[in-house]
Amino acid sequence: MTRKTIVKKSKLLDNKDVSFEYKMLKKHTYIDLFAGCGGISLGLFHAGWHGLFAIEKDKMAFGTLQKNLILKKDHFNWPMWLPQTEHDIKEVMKNYRSELENIKGKVDLVVGGPPCQGFSMAGKRNEGDKRNKLIDAYVEFIEIVKPKMLFFENVKGFTIGFKKDATKEDTRGKAYSNYVTKALKKLGYNVEAKILDFSEYGIPQRRKRFILVGVLEGDAKTFFSILEQDRKGFLQKKGLKQKNTIKGAISDLHQKNGDIDSLDSKNFLAGTYSRTKSNYQKLMRKEEAPKIPDSHRFTNHGDETVTLFKLLLKKAERSKRIDGDERKKYGLKKRGMTVLGENDPSPTLTTHPDDYLHYLEPRILTVREYARIQSFPDWYEITGKYTTGGKQRVKEVPRYTQLGNAIPPLFGEQVGLALRKTSAYGKKHTIQN
Repeated sequence: MTRKTIVKKSKLLDNKDVSFEYKMLKKHTYIDLFAGCGGISLGLFHAGWHGLFAIEKDKMAFGTLQKNLILKKDHFNWPMWLPQTEHDIKEVMKNYRSELENIKGKVDLVVGGPPCQGFSMAGKRNEGDKRNKLIDAYVEFIEIVKPKMLFFENVKGFTIGFKKDATKEDTRGKAYSNYVTKALKKLGYNVEAKILDFSEYGIPQRRKRFILVGVLEGDAKTFFSILEQDRKGFLQKKGLKQKNTIKGAISDLHQKNGDIDSLDSKNFLAGTYSRTKSNYQKLMRKEEAPKIPDSHRFTNHGDETVTLFKLLLKKAERSKRIDGDERKKYGLKKRGMTVLGENDPSPTLTTHPDDYLHYLEPRILTVREYARIQSFPDWYEITGKYTTGGKQRVKEVPRYTQLGNAIPPLFGEQVGLALRKTSAYGKKHTIQN
């Protein structure tokens, strides 16, 4: 053994980060940026990927990820140089730049996309939203770490330019999707992007998202071909149909099944399980499901609200948003609401739980029903406040918001499997050429 090798090894041992260095040598390693409550990481975990660390700014969202994927599953091999807590991506790059530079070119994959509220078509699109500027931080992180592959997700509105003049038609600026694509190509990535509807991939929700994949070796188009080709076989192995309904997702969580005092909230009731009624429910309850559903707390609606909800269940069209004149007709005070159709997928879940009325019962959905529709298994506990309001909405990420922002793990698993094949194909193609 040479003196150089001995010095190298002793430095490694002095840092006491041998396990992280060892993990770096493994295949299929990734970093999760803007990780939220851990949806994509859970999917990648099931697809055989090894997490290195996750960056998430919000304390509540990171708390959910930490409880499930670090404390329960020990999924991440967290480096000792990065405190295991919530982080702002810009602060990480500022304070740990040399550590990030040390892993440049060694990480297989970076996943994640910046918070989507400023781009969303469901809320108020705001080009001035500070969160939109995180795009620059994302590109900078990719430049520092230079992963072999990247997976980027955002709302459909990410592809639409903001209006320069709200009073005129056709005055839109460049879409952020164009900016990101151009920046990543400049860094040497072959990039391909598409709008995908997650309801086509077994998720009981019509959720259209901008998906971008970048690779240093091979053709990024390969990813989308593999994802589509493997979809049917993947879902068959899970015992699922390609299209799943909201009833098939949550009918074992009805309030009529019975309720108990909530375990985590005073003066609230929580639901219990009935027997499973679909393969989707069996899948969600398959692994270590609790006896009492987690986060299945019912909202305390007033009598007037319950009366209105009963009227909407009786009269309103299903799976269609109630707004405009129809909203006035029913005396609906909020800007809009959708009565869910039991035999349809859910519309895109937003961070506002009162946007949707349960298809059978005069109430809004619970956090656990949100999690089910987003394909989080029942063992996955959601932590933090249930809701927040006012100015705190831009500062805090409570349970409903965590799930409304998440990438469905069932889709994430398909992504992980397709990325592994894309990586293998890219290497083979590069060697042959």
